[in-house]
Amino acid sequence: MSTLDSIDAILFSLSRAFCSPFAVFVQIQGCTICLLLALGWLLAAYVRNREVKRIKNSMKAGNSLAFLYQDINELEHSRQVRLPRVSVIMPLKGYGEHNLHNWNSQITSLYGGPLEFLFVVESTEDPAYHAVSRLLSSYQDNVEAKVVVAGLSTTCSQKIHNQLIGVEKMHQDTKYVLFLDDDVRLHPGTIGALTTEMEKNPEVIFIQTGYPLDLPSGTLGSYCIYEYHMPCSMGFATGGRTFFLWGGCMMMHADDFREDRYGVASGLRDGGYSDDMTLASLAGAHKRLITSPPVAVFPHPLASDLSFGRYWNYLRKQTFVLESYISKVNWIMNKALFAVHCYLSWGFVAPYVMAVIHVTSALRIYIKGYHQLEDTTFASGGMLLVIMLAICTFIELLSMWNLTRREVTLCNMLSPEAPRLSLATYNWGLVFIAMLVDNFLYPISAFRSHFSQSINWSGIRYHLKNGKIFKIERRKDMVPAKTDLGGKHLYGRRGAPQKASFLSSLGRNLAHWRQPKKFDV
Repeated sequence: MSTLDSIDAILFSLSRAFCSPFAVFVQIQGCTICLLLALGWLLAAYVRNREVKRIKNSMKAGNSLAFLYQDINELEHSRQVRLPRVSVIMPLKGYGEHNLHNWNSQITSLYGGPLEFLFVVESTEDPAYHAVSRLLSSYQDNVEAKVVVAGLSTTCSQKIHNQLIGVEKMHQDTKYVLFLDDDVRLHPGTIGALTTEMEKNPEVIFIQTGYPLDLPSGTLGSYCIYEYHMPCSMGFATGGRTFFLWGGCMMMHADDFREDRYGVASGLRDGGYSDDMTLASLAGAHKRLITSPPVAVFPHPLASDLSFGRYWNYLRKQTFVLESYISKVNWIMNKALFAVHCYLSWGFVAPYVMAVIHVTSALRIYIKGYHQLEDTTFASGGMLLVIMLAICTFIELLSMWNLTRREVTLCNMLSPEAPRLSLATYNWGLVFIAMLVDNFLYPISAFRSHFSQSINWSGIRYHLKNGKIFKIERRKDMVPAKTDLGGKHLYGRRGAPQKASFLSSLGRNLAHWRQPKKFDV
């Protein structure tokens, strides 16, 4: 028997095995997962599209500023002067290609109430310190903002440490605190929209959040990031109550931190690794409400040189989050999420592996002209399963495309002054490949995180014990050349805003729209 005949025999054996009742169940299960994802994205697209229609209808009715307020009367001076004070805290780390644009979008908010910005860095050696200092100097007295040096964390992650130092430095009259990642690109009316929702039910809402819309740069790594975030996005497109929380955008009551209600400050400070997972678990434990307004979706451009290795590092940090917890109930929930996500990920990939075998076997039968009834019967059955999977995959990709299209449209309407976003740059062939790669690697990353109990995050290695950070290592040899998503330089290079006349002038013009406020902290 020749080598080729041996390969054919193996293929036909696998094809027959993949037509067994259990294998058919696995393949139908994969199709079901595809359809459930498609349904979730369809419902999320409905919520986003409903907001698009609301803005369009409001504009047709004469409200040209519908991207800021649903009711144009909200812009009256008598109402604007009653708006509560908001402190925006941004923990910074490094400086990259998109930071300047992102920071401009944040500090040029058209919120009419008292507003301050606290950019918090680890040290003056951070390239972000010099970059943001120069940016703020260009606004002079038009923006109430300052840079805060937090120092090194010793009991929690550096990000959480920066956030808590920012809370200590915020204005004494601050009613709401908004935590933002430095890669969040805000809309002019975002802060106003979040504050309006908080004011509607201040006693009920614990946290308001949102979610990013990834803009892939063209690399496989960037598409894997996009694909990883898309299933989560349906949990944020509820238009109201949600159980999900994204640390990149969280508006909370300032007094919750001042008084350490529900253990908010202490829970983060005492061994906290992930801000959003810690706060989400506290919300669940104390039956507090998390909401996500339909307008809280933010463009998130990914680094143009985002390599596959940097995607893997990002995935490792995401799966490591499930190893941190603050209570027994939180531990059980994380382990359940761990098991379900791993099962569904490989349950999604397995049918495509089987489909390759079915297609290859059918091609060999066609090319060689085999006419054995048993082989052709199994090949026909296998191809029916392949066709069913292909249809379900098409429906899934179509639903993903539709949600992305709705979110792109919404972002364009919410930021009419910004460069237009477009779906034209999305490569849907790479999206499909990224779906397979990401779901295949997720369980591997999750198991590695479980057994390692340590992670390198931007040059700092955190060690967990009983779900909390108990050891922090800092060594120069652990510092990566760039951060994972934003491609930011961490050390050894002083970030300086590049001369971008359009963005700089646009930022200054938007800042002048707001009434200048004297910095009085």
